[in-house]
Amino acid sequence: MTAAKILTLEQLPARLAAWRAAGERIVFTNGCFDLLHLGHVDYLEKARALGDRLVVGLNTDASVSALKPGRPLQDETARARIMAALAFVDAVVLFGEATPLQLIEMVQPDVLVKGDDYSIDGIVGHELVLNRGGQVLTVPLVAGYSTSRLVEKARQL
Repeated sequence: MTAAKILTLEQLPARLAAWRAAGERIVFTNGCFDLLHLGHVDYLEKARALGDRLVVGLNTDASVSALKPGRPLQDETARARIMAALAFVDAVVLFGEATPLQLIEMVQPDVLVKGDDYSIDGIVGHELVLNRGGQVLTVPLVAGYSTSRLVEKARQL
Protein backbone atom coordinates (compact mmCIF):
# COMPACT_ATOMS: atom_id res chain seq x y z
CA MET A 1 0.00 0.00 0.00
CA THR A 2 2.86 2.39 0.64
CA ALA A 3 3.66 2.53 -3.08
CA ALA A 4 0.27 4.20 -3.65
CA LYS A 5 1.48 7.17 -1.61
CA ILE A 6 4.49 7.75 -3.86
CA LEU A 7 3.23 10.08 -6.57
CA THR A 8 4.69 11.49 -9.74
CA LEU A 9 4.34 15.16 -10.58
CA GLU A 10 1.65 14.12 -13.07
CA GLN A 11 -0.36 12.19 -10.45
CA LEU A 12 -0.13 14.81 -7.72
CA PRO A 13 -2.69 17.38 -8.98
CA ALA A 14 -5.58 14.85 -9.02
CA ARG A 15 -4.80 13.74 -5.45
CA LEU A 16 -4.60 17.35 -4.27
CA ALA A 17 -7.90 18.18 -5.99
CA ALA A 18 -9.65 15.26 -4.29
CA TRP A 19 -8.38 16.34 -0.88
CA ARG A 20 -9.38 19.95 -1.48
CA ALA A 21 -12.84 18.87 -2.68
CA ALA A 22 -13.22 17.07 0.66
CA GLY A 23 -12.31 20.30 2.47
CA GLU A 24 -9.00 18.93 3.75
CA ARG A 25 -6.14 21.19 4.84
CA ILE A 26 -2.88 20.34 3.05
CA VAL A 27 0.49 20.59 4.78
CA PHE A 28 3.78 20.49 2.86
CA THR A 29 7.34 19.91 3.95
CA ASN A 30 10.46 18.67 2.25
CA GLY A 31 13.86 17.16 2.86
CA CYS A 32 16.40 14.46 2.06
CA PHE A 33 15.38 12.07 4.87
CA ASP A 34 18.43 9.94 4.17
CA LEU A 35 18.50 7.87 7.37
CA LEU A 36 15.12 8.03 9.04
CA HIS A 37 15.54 8.68 12.78
CA LEU A 38 13.54 9.87 15.79
CA GLY A 39 14.07 13.52 14.88
CA HIS A 40 12.49 12.96 11.45
CA VAL A 41 9.57 10.96 12.82
CA ASP A 42 8.81 13.56 15.50
CA TYR A 43 9.09 16.42 13.00
CA LEU A 44 6.83 14.78 10.42
CA GLU A 45 4.27 13.81 13.02
CA LYS A 46 4.14 17.43 14.26
CA ALA A 47 3.85 18.70 10.69
CA ARG A 48 0.92 16.37 9.95
CA ALA A 49 -0.87 17.55 13.11
CA LEU A 50 -1.11 21.01 11.50
CA GLY A 51 -3.56 19.81 8.85
CA ASP A 52 -5.45 16.89 7.35
CA ARG A 53 -2.93 15.72 4.74
CA LEU A 54 0.87 15.78 4.69
CA VAL A 55 2.73 15.97 1.40
CA VAL A 56 6.48 15.38 1.61
CA GLY A 57 8.77 16.65 -1.13
CA LEU A 58 11.74 14.27 -1.22
CA ASN A 59 15.04 15.28 -2.80
CA THR A 60 16.19 13.01 -5.62
CA ASP A 61 19.57 11.32 -5.31
CA ALA A 62 21.14 13.92 -7.62
CA SER A 63 19.81 16.85 -5.60
CA VAL A 64 20.94 15.26 -2.30
CA SER A 65 24.43 14.76 -3.75
CA ALA A 66 24.55 18.41 -4.80
CA LEU A 67 23.56 19.53 -1.29
CA LYS A 68 25.56 16.99 0.70
CA PRO A 69 28.66 15.50 -0.94
CA GLY A 70 29.00 11.75 -0.32
CA ARG A 71 25.28 11.30 0.21
CA PRO A 72 22.67 9.96 -0.01
CA LEU A 73 23.38 6.76 1.87
CA GLN A 74 20.09 5.27 0.67
CA ASP A 75 18.76 5.73 -2.85
CA GLU A 76 15.61 7.73 -3.60
CA THR A 77 13.49 4.60 -4.10
CA ALA A 78 14.34 3.31 -0.64
CA ARG A 79 13.89 6.73 0.96
CA ALA A 80 10.51 7.22 -0.73
CA ARG A 81 9.26 3.77 0.33
CA ILE A 82 10.33 4.33 3.93
CA MET A 83 8.72 7.78 4.01
CA ALA A 84 5.49 6.45 2.48
CA ALA A 85 5.32 3.71 5.11
CA LEU A 86 4.73 6.30 7.83
CA ALA A 87 1.02 6.48 8.74
CA PHE A 88 1.06 10.27 9.03
CA VAL A 89 2.55 10.83 5.56
CA ASP A 90 -0.13 10.99 2.86
CA ALA A 91 1.99 11.58 -0.25
CA VAL A 92 5.65 11.53 -1.23
CA VAL A 93 6.82 13.34 -4.36
CA LEU A 94 10.40 13.40 -5.64
CA PHE A 95 11.89 16.67 -6.82
CA GLY A 96 15.28 17.22 -8.42
CA GLU A 97 15.58 20.99 -8.40
CA ALA A 98 17.93 22.83 -6.03
CA THR A 99 14.90 23.99 -4.02
CA PRO A 100 11.31 22.74 -3.73
CA LEU A 101 9.84 26.04 -5.00
CA GLN A 102 8.31 24.54 -8.17
CA LEU A 103 6.75 21.73 -6.14
CA ILE A 104 5.38 24.20 -3.59
CA GLU A 105 3.87 26.21 -6.47
CA MET A 106 2.15 23.03 -7.65
CA VAL A 107 0.96 21.91 -4.22
CA GLN A 108 -0.23 25.36 -3.07
CA PRO A 109 -0.21 24.14 0.54
CA ASP A 110 -2.39 25.60 3.25
CA VAL A 111 0.56 25.15 5.62
CA LEU A 112 4.26 25.12 4.76
CA VAL A 113 6.42 23.62 7.51
CA LYS A 114 10.10 23.32 8.33
CA GLY A 115 12.04 22.66 11.52
CA ASP A 116 12.77 25.45 13.97
CA ASP A 117 16.35 25.59 12.72
CA TYR A 118 14.86 27.77 9.95
CA SER A 119 13.48 31.28 10.22
CA ILE A 120 10.17 31.90 8.44
CA ASP A 121 11.78 34.24 5.92
CA GLY A 122 14.46 31.60 5.22
CA ILE A 123 11.92 28.96 4.18
CA VAL A 124 11.74 28.51 0.41
CA GLY A 125 8.21 29.31 -0.78
CA HIS A 126 7.19 31.31 2.28
CA GLU A 127 6.13 34.37 0.24
CA LEU A 128 4.04 32.26 -2.14
CA VAL A 129 2.17 30.55 0.71
CA LEU A 130 1.67 33.70 2.77
CA ASN A 131 0.47 35.68 -0.26
CA ARG A 132 -2.32 33.19 -0.87
CA GLY A 133 -3.41 33.29 2.77
CA GLY A 134 -1.64 30.15 3.96
CA GLN A 135 0.56 29.67 7.00
CA VAL A 136 4.30 29.16 7.20
CA LEU A 137 5.32 27.53 10.47
CA THR A 138 8.30 25.98 12.16
CA VAL A 139 8.09 23.07 14.56
CA PRO A 140 10.54 22.25 17.33
CA LEU A 141 13.16 19.66 16.51
CA VAL A 142 14.25 16.92 18.91
CA ALA A 143 17.71 17.87 20.12
CA GLY A 144 20.57 15.50 19.42
CA TYR A 145 19.14 13.73 16.37
CA SER A 146 20.46 14.25 12.85
CA THR A 147 21.54 12.11 9.96
CA SER A 148 24.99 13.71 10.07
CA ARG A 149 25.33 12.75 13.72
CA LEU A 150 24.29 9.14 12.95
CA VAL A 151 26.81 8.93 10.11
CA GLU A 152 29.59 10.26 12.35
CA LYS A 153 28.67 7.82 15.12
CA ALA A 154 28.72 4.90 12.66
CA ARG A 155 32.16 5.95 11.39
CA GLN A 156 33.51 5.81 14.94
CA LEU A 157 32.45 2.15 15.41
